[in-house]
Amino acid sequence: MPSLELDDWQYDVGGVLIGADTSVQVLETSGLGRPPVRESDVEQPSMDGLFAGPDYFGGRQIQVDAAIRIPGNAAACHDMVATLQAATDASDVRLVGGQGMALRVKRPGRPVKRLTVRTRRLAPEYRQVIHGYVPLDMEFLAHDPTWYADEESITELPLGWLTGGGFAAPVVAPIYVQDGTVAADRPGWVTNNGTANAWPIIRITGPCANVTITHVASGRSLAFPTLNLDAGRWVEIDTRPGYRTVTWDNGGNAPGPSPASRIDLFSIPPGTSEMRWTAFDSTNSARLRVTWRDAYIAL
Repeated sequence: MPSLELDDWQYDVGGVLIGADTSVQVLETSGLGRPPVRESDVEQPSMDGLFAGPDYFGGRQIQVDAAIRIPGNAAACHDMVATLQAATDASDVRLVGGQGMALRVKRPGRPVKRLTVRTRRLAPEYRQVIHGYVPLDMEFLAHDPTWYADEESITELPLGWLTGGGFAAPVVAPIYVQDGTVAADRPGWVTNNGTANAWPIIRITGPCANVTITHVASGRSLAFPTLNLDAGRWVEIDTRPGYRTVTWDNGGNAPGPSPASRIDLFSIPPGTSEMRWTAFDSTNSARLRVTWRDAYIAL
């Protein structure tokens, strides 16, 4: 299902359009700035002051003060509340750990950005519903407080392309070599146009075995020494906060990476960087696909 088109001052709440030029007027929204901080400062024994520990962001709480305005139509007001409740109470989100719904926001001069949220409050006040007016308080919690681009970015990298370095045995024809004088023209380069680390979803399609994926700039790698993929089968490595899973194409759990591999650190920093991967593949038909959303500190 394609995403709703948003104009300035509009919101997409799980597929329901609210905000400017709709029947649900948004009066005020809070929680769009810096998310709450989980501090870990420690008192210094026998000394004044504190030792400054690391600060971590907590979940982002979004409060929306809105009002349904459909003059003279109480039934339509009730229908709108029911529509919002159906969108925010979906059991495949509410009852499944780690799942959330999309909250998309469009502000003047800014592209559409999104959060993955759970609904914590949807409270209509029906005192004036007979006049077609229903104040509405909504509250959402984004467990990952980072803002993300509305559109996904995708790049695919076959094993046969070389972006640098040399050959690794066994070398099997056909081998395709590109000089790669321009980084953007070479497969394996990923660009995060945002200001925060982006978290990729990596899909490896066989046939291949003994896979290692490396983010060149950071040197971080994900090694799967026991992975053995038949032709047409694939596994997906989801590095996103709240997910961080390795699954087969049928949804089952696939073999995880080696103990030295850190899925929770395998991010794409702002700017352009390179991904490489190695594996054993006698057919030169295996593929690696990287999907991510640009990530932003601010809306």
